[in-house]
Amino acid sequence: MTLRRKRFAERRAARGYSQEDFAEALAVAVSTVIRWEGGRATPRPHQRPKIADLLGITLFELEGLLVDESPAEVASPCDVAALGHGDDDDMRRREVLGLLAVTGALVALPGSDDSPRGRTDAGLVVNGEEVHRSLWQVFTLSDSKQTVFPAVRRQLHALTTCLAGVQTDTDRARLCTMTADLYQLAGELFFDANRYTDAAQCYTVAAHAAHAGGEYDLWACAMTRHAYVELYAHRASAAQPLLAAAHRVARQGDTALSTRHWVAAVQAEAYAAMGDIDACNRALDEAEKVHASDGRSGNGGWLRFDGSRLFEERGACYLRLGRHDLAEDALTSALAQPLSLRRRAAVLTDLAVVGIHRRDVDQIMHYAETVIGLAGQSDSGFVGKKLDGLREHLAPLMPDDRISGLDHRIAALSRTA
Repeated sequence: MTLRRKRFAERRAARGYSQEDFAEALAVAVSTVIRWEGGRATPRPHQRPKIADLLGITLFELEGLLVDESPAEVASPCDVAALGHGDDDDMRRREVLGLLAVTGALVALPGSDDSPRGRTDAGLVVNGEEVHRSLWQVFTLSDSKQTVFPAVRRQLHALTTCLAGVQTDTDRARLCTMTADLYQLAGELFFDANRYTDAAQCYTVAAHAAHAGGEYDLWACAMTRHAYVELYAHRASAAQPLLAAAHRVARQGDTALSTRHWVAAVQAEAYAAMGDIDACNRALDEAEKVHASDGRSGNGGWLRFDGSRLFEERGACYLRLGRHDLAEDALTSALAQPLSLRRRAAVLTDLAVVGIHRRDVDQIMHYAETVIGLAGQSDSGFVGKKLDGLREHLAPLMPDDRISGLDHRIAALSRTA
């Protein structure tokens, strides 16, 4: 049993649960709990919130109990400095960007034929992919996304060190794939902090690393995320060529995965931004085909598109196209589904915008008030940016005291960046 898995077992016992009691509370076999505590298996993402609740800890603290001690060890729960403001935060950001520059060079310029070859850090090669899946799970389940930043930063250090060392061709390809995976997560963290240029740089290196590792789906996803940065910055014309290339790359990938359907969903947003409703609907119809695909549609990490987002994405597209009735129908359907904090905030903000076009102050206040509460919970730059976008539409209704008060409250919110 590793040190951290021993702490997992000790925490379970300290809470008064035997292995049998713990298994019964989670509706799993006792052998499953034994395997978790022995380090031979890891709880699935949907099981972790319940486990954390039983142990009386946060999801991030649970992550610390599940990841094995290794050179690629994730940060401890107390090491949770976020990617925000101040000299220390700028230093952390520069550190990651410096790693990005080194990694980009190592991916593009492998060792020469006369370089010594050997095996790289066995712990990272064997356990690194599991660590990355865990980091994505923490990122997905956390209301405040920045809590995962220190762990990502540590893992990037480990990967860069391994890429710079001696390795076999097989290990190098695997390390490139892991690098592409982790830099997409780093890009997501920069995006959540409203650092779009930094996010785009991460996605660019991720795309190059995925290409070097021969992973087409990973490559297409990195390009799609890069395109989304351009869309969010209102640069649909810059997003289009990225998406067209991502579409071509995705066609070379695994047909059991949903990569090509996700590319189509983001293409629909680009067409909506350019006012092309026919092309938008065709792309949305293509994205809907994810529901008919066999096998796994996502992997729980860098690819999570399973069609559950299509209502909100269709609603966002119709809102951009000025089809407010269609937008409201799709967005209301989206609210009926389980949504993460960020996704719920985005849907509610879009519904508030629909209210603005109708001059329905009650609707605006109802949805906007909820989003302000969510912004306070998450300190997410993404949610703050959505509220800033809402303010841009409020001008015609400013004579109403409630609207002017809402405008002041949004302006007073703290921002991650």
